Amino acid sequence: MREILAVLERWYAAGEPFGLATVVAVSRSAPRGPGAAMAVGPDGEVAGSVSGGCVEGAVFELAQEVLSDGTARTATYGYSDEDAFAVGLTCGGEITVLVRRVTPAADPAFGAVAASVAAGEPVTVATVVDGPAPHGASLAVWPDTEAGGLGAPGLDAAVTADARGELAQGATGLRHYGAQGERREDAVGVFLQSFAPPPRMLVFGAIDYAAAVARIGDFLGYRVTVCDARPVFATPRRFPAGVEVVVDWPHRYLRGTDTDERTVICVLTHDPKFDVPLLREALRRPAAYVGAMGSRRTHEDRLRHLADAGLTPADLSRLRSPIGLDLGARTPEEVAVSVAAEIVALRWGGTGSPLTATPGAIHPRTRK
Repeated sequence: MREILAVLERWYAAGEPFGLATVVAVSRSAPRGPGAAMAVGPDGEVAGSVSGGCVEGAVFELAQEVLSDGTARTATYGYSDEDAFAVGLTCGGEITVLVRRVTPAADPAFGAVAASVAAGEPVTVATVVDGPAPHGASLAVWPDTEAGGLGAPGLDAAVTADARGELAQGATGLRHYGAQGERREDAVGVFLQSFAPPPRMLVFGAIDYAAAVARIGDFLGYRVTVCDARPVFATPRRFPAGVEVVVDWPHRYLRGTDTDERTVICVLTHDPKFDVPLLREALRRPAAYVGAMGSRRTHEDRLRHLADAGLTPADLSRLRSPIGLDLGARTPEEVAVSVAAEIVALRWGGTGSPLTATPGAIHPRTRK
């Protein structure tokens, strides 16, 4: 929903009802994951996508029905065969889509949710997708408050507790409960969609490669900060708009910066006096990825210096160096693609191999 938020806020502020379609479950090689959204406005305007084009026409028609009578609906779309007129996914997967009508009167919490998402504040939205609870009913959960309801106090309490747990992890998925929120029952299906702040990418070394890595990090949805101790290089005009540029010693800046299990750290300074103190700090704190630029000889020298500084073999095993996948990259932009490919592969458990050389599903059900 994040990518179509501006359109949804415009419709909502104008009091115009819209149909909001959300992918709530996928199986096999589905083109988009849970949480992917498409909206249909009262004048037929469409924003977003649930399948990359395969079933959008059918979802549009379903949204028109929901807008007409206000009744939420769930539909599942699977594989379409050689019939050119069949509605379905050509990739062999399956998606389940919930479509509900959103209006200020029926969904008064939506405005607050949209504001939190836009501001990068954590919020989870829980929506009933099947069972005896009201279909399409929603409950918005923040770290310290909630709004809306799912039709039963016990269900609200159980879902609120789970939603806060999902929010802490930035996770999204389908949960099942009893009609009154009983655990280990499956009478009611509830989709929990978490909107956590964007993960951070910290790029150290304000060189041309850093500008390219910052650009692709911003494209991938990271909140990017570039840090360098040299003010002549660390100037905002050298980097994309929206990228934070900090002049400070890298290890000192990192020491005063919060990181978590989603944070990406790219060390591109290529200078031992910066690299070693910085990596000593980076490898001892939470991070999804720590990569460092340099030759294999530089990497071996770094490992010796870091070991001498007290880092353990387990600490050193986290270091991705030389940084990036082997794509034969030469230019800063190509190297940035190589680095981004390694980050994505590590996040989702990819091999980095050509898809033509790998068996099985293209989009395995892997979460990290």
